[in-house]
Amino acid sequence: AYVDTHLIGSGKVSRAAIIGRQGGVWASSAGFDLSAQEQTEIIQALANKESVQSKGIRAAGVKYFYTDATERSIYGKKGPDGIVLVQTSQAILVAIYLAPIQGPEAINVVEKLADYLISVNY
Repeated sequence: AYVDTHLIGSGKVSRAAIIGRQGGVWASSAGFDLSAQEQTEIIQALANKESVQSKGIRAAGVKYFYTDATERSIYGKKGPDGIVLVQTSQAILVAIYLAPIQGPEAINVVEKLADYLISVNY
């Protein structure tokens, strides 16, 4: 429900998934499949953000170039589209936005859901 209602339902995220910080997809939007390797690389990227600066981020077979990071998040772009990765205590939110959606719109939605999940110990 978090993926469909809070992320996709916002109209600011096109595809999304929630993965566990130890691996495994907890939920995903229809047709958004993260390979085991992509999940591992996402988990590692959030643990070592410097590594993603040079090699980028892959999700569902698409490579995104690193644009910015905060303590808990990584942002990337591929042309007008982008990716938002945000970690909580137990999970990682993976969200893709497609033009004409703008990065700040998607980032705001994903970060707010992360704040909520953190507040309920997820």
